[in-house]
Amino acid sequence: MSGKTALTPETRGLLLGLIGVMAFSLTLPATRAAVAALHPVFVGSGRAVVAACIAALVLLAGKHRLPTRLEMRSLAVVAAGVVVGFPTLTALAMRQVDASHGGIMLGILPLGTAVAGVIFSHERPSLRFWLMALLGSALVVSFSLLKGGGSFQPGDLALLGAVVSASIGYAVGARLAASLGGLGVISWALVFSAPFLLIPTIVYAPRTLDLPLSAWAGFAYVSIVSQYIGFLPWYRGLALGGIARVGQTQLLQPFFTLIAAALLLGETIDATTVAFAALVFLIVASGKRGGGKPEAIVRRTQA
Repeated sequence: MSGKTALTPETRGLLLGLIGVMAFSLTLPATRAAVAALHPVFVGSGRAVVAACIAALVLLAGKHRLPTRLEMRSLAVVAAGVVVGFPTLTALAMRQVDASHGGIMLGILPLGTAVAGVIFSHERPSLRFWLMALLGSALVVSFSLLKGGGSFQPGDLALLGAVVSASIGYAVGARLAASLGGLGVISWALVFSAPFLLIPTIVYAPRTLDLPLSAWAGFAYVSIVSQYIGFLPWYRGLALGGIARVGQTQLLQPFFTLIAAALLLGETIDATTVAFAALVFLIVASGKRGGGKPEAIVRRTQA
């Protein structure tokens, strides 16, 4: 006996979820850098095509089994949410609002993911969880309104659509990860989507490669990390720790995004931002204890 205490599935799920959130937190700054010189549709669809090429190689090398018909239906929902909807809508929004503003708007993702988890995975979070989730979401929305002078920006509608898309894709993907694994879920979703996204990628592709390095670097990040690598710990974490509970780690994502926006894009962080970050962190720490227990998902994952 080593004397070391093994981490519970819920704790491992939270840690993996946090890794995924940190990877996703650079998505908006990277997208904003990309759309400064590239068309939003190219960024939204092209990132999936690039990631699909990587996913195809991974699937071939690992000799992964083909999804069943039932799994294919769920994969279609995942693809619509996180391969098509979220990337395209956020790319369009980043032409209209700052990355920091967009990051705060996406702060309501945890609540959306929890609701989607209830609908698609039959989780039953406690009243404590819902109160903390609502409070945390209210804080990030209030922050957005405060920074926006009391009103939503034009790009907010696209961001809200992105929240809905991602929430459904996260919840359905987490349930599917129990049988396909997180790697299989995002890989197959990308591969099956690629043929449909190839046409808009070609149509809206830049006519020259002679564009700012920052634009190509942003495109590379959202293609490789945001669209693929980040989903590996994320879906595994959701399956282990519960969609509602692990989804609350997303409340920290807006503030990781703000830091990234400050470092990469020169956007500023003030005392108000720090105060909201501290409050949200406390809410996440409190609310995670009330998430629904994913017994069915954990059993299938460990089988």
